[in-house]
Amino acid sequence: MQDQPSPDAILAAVATWLRGTAAAALPPHAKFEAKVAAGVIDLVRRQIAAEPSEDDETKILSEILGETGEQESLTKRLCAQIERGETDLSTPALAELLIETTLNKIKIDQPEFSAAARLRALAQRRRGVPLQTNLNSRQP
Repeated sequence: MQDQPSPDAILAAVATWLRGTAAAALPPHAKFEAKVAAGVIDLVRRQIAAEPSEDDETKILSEILGETGEQESLTKRLCAQIERGETDLSTPALAELLIETTLNKIKIDQPEFSAAARLRALAQRRRGVPLQTNLNSRQP
């Protein structure tokens, strides 16, 4: 069992320190670099928080392809099938996979992307899932 603070809390504290205390004490260019570093830490936190969605993506890829494997190799196989015209949007679960994968990437890379919440709501309606009030509940 890991004692507190959690790795996420430590990363959050470092990002806060970089943006505040460190940036305030630095010359202009170094201040900019400290803020960029804080942004990178935030991106890593979001990526770590999204890891279970990668497991979900691998499961869906396995279902679509009818085989198991690592996410990267399954993705390459699916892309090859799409290029050859063997798989298209009429393939069960493919549209859902593409929508969810895109939304997860946006959630990590551009969490403030204004259209992401609307896209997630559309995807949920498509699945018949009731809308959640906080669409980014796992996001740091």
